[in-house]
Amino acid sequence: MLRNRPTRKAIRTLGQARAWTTPPTATLAQSKLPATQRTKATATTSAAPQTRPVPSPAFNLEPESRRHVQPLVNRSKPEMDESFIGKTGGEIFHEMMLRHGVKHIFGYPGGAILPVFDAIYNSEHFDFILPRHEQGAGHMAQDGTPIVVFTGQVVTSAIGLDAFQECDTVGISRPACKWNCMVTSIAELPRRINEAFEIATSGRPGPVLIDLPKDITAGILRKAIPTQTCLPSFPSIASQAAKRLMEKQLNTSLSRAAELIKVAKQPIIYAGQGIIQSKGGTKLLRELADKCSIPVTTTLQGLGAFDERDEKSLHMLGMHGMAYANMSMQEADLIIALGARFDDRVVLNTSKFAPNAKAAAAEKRGGIIHFDILPKNINKVIQATEAIEGDVATNLKMLIPMLTSTSMEQRSEWFNKISEWKAKWPLSNYERADSPGGNGLIKPQSLIEELSDLTSKIDRKTIISTGVGQHQMWVAQHYSWREPRSFVTSGGLGTMGFGLPSAIGIKVARPDALVIDIDGDASFNMTLTELSTAAQFNIGIKVIILNNEEQGMVTQWQNLFYEDRYAHTHQRNPDFVKLADAMGVQARKVSKPEDVRASLEWLINTDGPALLEVITDKKVPVLPMVPAGAGLHEFLVYDREKDKARRQLMRERTSGLHVPGRLNLTAANHVYILEPQWNPSVESQAIGRVSRLGQNKAVKVTRYLVRGTVEVKMHSQQIRKVELANVGFQNADLQTV
Repeated sequence: MLRNRPTRKAIRTLGQARAWTTPPTATLAQSKLPATQRTKATATTSAAPQTRPVPSPAFNLEPESRRHVQPLVNRSKPEMDESFIGKTGGEIFHEMMLRHGVKHIFGYPGGAILPVFDAIYNSEHFDFILPRHEQGAGHMAQDGTPIVVFTGQVVTSAIGLDAFQECDTVGISRPACKWNCMVTSIAELPRRINEAFEIATSGRPGPVLIDLPKDITAGILRKAIPTQTCLPSFPSIASQAAKRLMEKQLNTSLSRAAELIKVAKQPIIYAGQGIIQSKGGTKLLRELADKCSIPVTTTLQGLGAFDERDEKSLHMLGMHGMAYANMSMQEADLIIALGARFDDRVVLNTSKFAPNAKAAAAEKRGGIIHFDILPKNINKVIQATEAIEGDVATNLKMLIPMLTSTSMEQRSEWFNKISEWKAKWPLSNYERADSPGGNGLIKPQSLIEELSDLTSKIDRKTIISTGVGQHQMWVAQHYSWREPRSFVTSGGLGTMGFGLPSAIGIKVARPDALVIDIDGDASFNMTLTELSTAAQFNIGIKVIILNNEEQGMVTQWQNLFYEDRYAHTHQRNPDFVKLADAMGVQARKVSKPEDVRASLEWLINTDGPALLEVITDKKVPVLPMVPAGAGLHEFLVYDREKDKARRQLMRERTSGLHVPGRLNLTAANHVYILEPQWNPSVESQAIGRVSRLGQNKAVKVTRYLVRGTVEVKMHSQQIRKVELANVGFQNADLQTV
């Protein structure tokens, strides 16, 4: 339903905010054009849709007083907007975008949507970004905010006849949208656009879709429509009254929540994306944590809500969260959930989740307090002791004054326990390139920590986007998050290919920010064509590709649970540096740990779009990790001896084919094959890989045919050897000698 204030007041408000193509005052004062002028040269373009002279009840008009209305006398009609008369649906679309303050549009043209594209052609009011794929347009416009999607449809007379490019867009998109509809009359187009923007931005933000048949956008409006349906909506008197009533009802729940916080000995704040989306939410989160000395952990999407340099920060929790955050969640007697929905990647096994909080709830000394704007999320996964429905920031403003201050000393026992967990399971516990037994290859975790250190020293805001996979979790774990809205990733659906186009959208919205897409090679391959979009529009994003030639998250599961049977999880990549160069993007490649910092500095300081390909170690697991079906406290952490045994077992299972760090194939210019019993087909694959990753450079391959130690094979001049020619040929040309 639309929310409306008196029309004239709304017009005055909007008139001060932004200029329209048709001034608001002229909208009311404009006289109706003669019929001959309105219909001139329009008869051949489209037929006039039939519109009702009086709007239907769906317009939600303000009730009028029945007093002084005499029998048999028509009641006064609402003010009518005649400014759209003579405009096409596409032109009305253009005007409505202006009224809603749209600055950027992402889209891809097609036959059904051409009237809209024609109307916005060369518009000076907003920028248009043309992607290389429609999926990219969606990710660019998304950027963690409400998204309003307009799709083209065949003419209404052809719907249901299986016409060319006809699609039930409304039916298909319904499960993925907060709301959607098809416009069936040009007169309802402004109202539907208003509804779309209101629904997308109200409550829990989400995507909405409007399907636009071609005859609607190409047709011409011939009759006036109610003025208030053409204006962005405002909260109605009824909605404001309902809000006040809800606040009164909340007082009781908030009072009980305050009492639980006062008596809790080991409380924890569990913050999600909702606290970031709510205006002023992150400041109130800090105020609550500081006043009551409560440790804070966040979800993947909540990273940045709380400064991780603060001693109360527990970083991220969940399947790949910090071990100490998971332990704190399990041991807490009170969980305060702020804008989080208890996702399965956080809760894992529900029967094993938060045993101490559940026990405290039974004894009325703790439990779970759930703040959420969406009623359906409350008690959906985990039963809440107290449910606080509504905007989380609004409710925190009411809660905080009810609380008494608690110092860190008063919670020393709780924080001492957390400090012990942090010391026992530090995030820095992983194999490094120079570790004893290390293979000297770049570790993804080290690179991200290096990037975090570099970006912390620059003045402008840094925003990181990622694709989906191991690299996404490494970024979440090893980058130091200090402020909200600095991390954009696909956390709910886990859509591969999200990183690059979303980075483009972020940079368009925040041109002064340093925007970096950290991607895996498999995820980047999904939408790599958008690199040319960045080049065409000179969108200065920075791209880091962590290239391990595999679908890392899947191979990690295949290693742990499927006995190293790597079914279709290794792909042949293009030469990313040459690809970027062909698209007009500056690019470099780095493969040595000692060159990482200089390469990152080059990337950050380069003007315009730039790409850095990083050749990383392979089969590196993301740890900590909670296996499926386990409790949040039953996590796996890095253990050097166990990792050594894991790699040896992998060597045996795969006959040496998938041994991490066996050969640094990209940096190599001479490869020595030292095992005479090595499978010839494996040998051919390895040599072919050297050629590909080495950009077809001259690579000498020497295969020794005698037994002996590595030292004998490498240094003895009497051993017989066969030198294969420079590797610029196919595997089929290789011979076993």
